[in-house]
Amino acid sequence: MTQVVSKRSGADGDDVVLLAVPASPAYLGVLRTATAGLAARLQFTLDEIEDLRIAVDEACAMLLAVASETPQLGDTVELACRFTVTTDALTVETSVPLGSPTERLPGGESFAWQVLSALADEVSATVDGLQASIRLTKRRPK
Repeated sequence: MTQVVSKRSGADGDDVVLLAVPASPAYLGVLRTATAGLAARLQFTLDEIEDLRIAVDEACAMLLAVASETPQLGDTVELACRFTVTTDALTVETSVPLGSPTERLPGGESFAWQVLSALADEVSATVDGLQASIRLTKRRPK
């Protein structure tokens, strides 16, 4: 298992935390826990924290369904997660290598996408070559 954890400042002085875990459902708890900790730091309510945990879990499950089973570098396929913490929002971008260039994420009409859209303020998905990613943002209420 390769786990990379770092904290660094983004372009705007935002905190960025990077975490990579094996692309397996067994490791999603690590990402849910990291999400909860960072959301608590922004003083989200318990309900908002739970919504974020569910959203990250759902996004990761969507990505695992299309992830490659063959490692490109190293000995495991990784699910990468980039957390960007600003003064009023948490953005989570998860990504995996695709199994093939024809793999696609569920569309905007799918139940999974509807769940993501209901739990986060902004949601987007991209497929770039052999990499798929889902990005979600939750803003702290003012």
